[in-house]
Amino acid sequence: MSLIREKYHALKILLKQLHSDITTTKVEASQLRQSMTSLQEFFQQQIVPLVYKDTDSFDESRFQSYQTEISKQLHLLEIDVMFFQGARQAFTAKNRLDAIGDRLTTLIEYCNAILQ
Repeated sequence: MSLIREKYHALKILLKQLHSDITTTKVEASQLRQSMTSLQEFFQQQIVPLVYKDTDSFDESRFQSYQTEISKQLHLLEIDVMFFQGARQAFTAKNRLDAIGDRLTTLIEYCNAILQ
């Protein structure tokens, strides 16, 4: 497995764990914020520095497109988490968690596309 695939596989595992946490347990805003910070740090330290290599199974422009889209979605996820933290009503918090779950699903699908 190439280094790129290993790193994206690790990212996918982190995303799936966070998705599982928000769907199966009562989520604390501080815990979610901490998980989001860890996810962002992993992405910045492990994924962003990756350099495309010709030996990988996808082309460079596709790789760059996915990496850019994942970066954008992570930023939007961070905003979703901030909105969740600010939710005062249970209904609003539920809607914010649903949005976070949808965003995580999208990110997992992007990782799957890179790993194929």
